[in-house]
Parts: sequence; C-alpha cells; structure tokens
Amino acid sequence: MPFSFHKMHANGDDFVVVDARNAADPVTSAIARRLGDRNRGIGFNQLAVLLDCEDAAARVVFWNADGSPLDTCGSATRGVADRLMREASVTSVVLRTNRGLLTCKRTATGAISVSMGEPLLGWSDVPLARELDTTVLPLEGGPAACSMGNPHCTYFVDDLTAIDIATVGPSIENNSLFPLKTNVHFVQVIDRKHIRLRIWERGGGIPLGSGSCCCGAVVNGIRRGLLDESVEVECDGGTVTVEWKGKGPVFLIGPVEAIFSGAVADGLLRG
Repeated sequence: MPFSFHKMHANGDDFVVVDARNAADPVTSAIARRLGDRNRGIGFNQLAVLLDCEDAAARVVFWNADGSPLDTCGSATRGVADRLMREASVTSVVLRTNRGLLTCKRTATGAISVSMGEPLLGWSDVPLARELDTTVLPLEGGPAACSMGNPHCTYFVDDLTAIDIATVGPSIENNSLFPLKTNVHFVQVIDRKHIRLRIWERGGGIPLGSGSCCCGAVVNGIRRGLLDESVEVECDGGTVTVEWKGKGPVFLIGPVEAIFSGAVADGLLRG
C-alpha cells in the first residue's frame, strides 16, 4: 500500500521521514534501497521510520540508501524531532532509537539540540577485529576510532584539499580491521573550537554533512587533546556545534529544513 513521506535536510545532509505510527512498518531493506535510489526513487542519505512507542514520542528506525540498517543518524534525528515538536507545539521531545532514549530540544535560535548518548570507546564496541587502543590505530596516518552507535574512524590532517576522499574513503571503510565497515572522517583542526570536516560515509559515499560523523570526529579530537568541549564543525554543507565534556552524552546542535512531502507510488513498492 502506498505511504506518505517527508523529505528534509540538515546542512545538505538529506533524509526522508516516514511516519508509520498507528500502522504497520512499511519499510524493508529492499524498499529502503528502492526509495534511496536518486534516479528511480526519492533519493536520500538516510531514511527514518517513525513507529509507535510506549515510553517516547516515537521509536525511530534508520536505513541507509543501500538498504542496510543503522542504529543512529544525527541529522534525521533532528529532523524527526523538529516535526514532532511542531506537531505537538512543544520545545522538547524524547525519541527512542537503538541508542536508547534521546532527548531533543529546540534552541532559542530554532536549531535542534539532540543528546546523542555516550560515545563507545572500547575496541569491541566500535567494533574492531582485534583488541587495540582506539585512540591511535595501527593504520597509516594513525587514526582514532569510536562508536556513536555506528563505527567512526577519524584522521587528523594538515590539509583537507590534499586528500582524495573518493579513493581513500572506501579503502578504509572496507579495511579488515572494521568487521562492520566504518565511517571515515578527515579533520583539519582550525583551532581548539573549530574544525573542518569531510566524510566518507559507510554505505553512502561523500555527503555534505553527517550528524553522527560530526560527533565522532569531535569525540576523537577531544580524546587526542586537540579540541575543547564545544566545537564548531564545518562540513561541506554547513556548520553544526558538538559538545562533549569527556564523559557522558554528546550533544549535537544544528538546523534542519523541510524540502517537500509526497506519497510513494505503489509500483515502486512492488518493484
């Protein structure tokens, strides 16, 4: 049966929201892959499906455009929170994801702040293929690793323009050290409160931004002693703020915008 959707973006990091509350979940891996096709579907970096939940405003399930599931998506979480806060005329909402209960708030400027949960720093939590110190991995360039519910590998470089992300990114994503593959970040530290970030996203390519990657990059920069507790993260599509005190949850603050709404054609679902 056809269903409606809402296309949104966060600094160019585009995603689709499907509200399946009070209904059966219409999305499977195959359907997510069809919807994610930018030529024959809607096109997105991530898909967020809203489901009924007893202890939160909604349970949110995420999919990549290639039909693979993921536990977290900072941009889509902000988009879902924005929609549900507008729906209920409130300035805060709690969502349940595979990362647990996430508290989301609207700031005085209209941006959305999300408590993204605590970063996972142990080798088995990332996960890595073997026991290693996650602050410096035994790969060329000595990257750091962590998990925000999805794996992150962060390189700190002197000049982002010298990195061929389309070539280097896939080789790191698929390195045997990462059994579930990994997101790959390339960070140029401007100063202790400002970084420039470019991303190779697991299952997605080169996005204009990524909320969870911004969080992972800042966490790894703080662990390395390179950054303060509040950092402006400048991605290709715009800037967000990430805050982390070295323990406890990571906070992601940034804008979201609606693009358009529509209904998925029945033929696309039968594919």
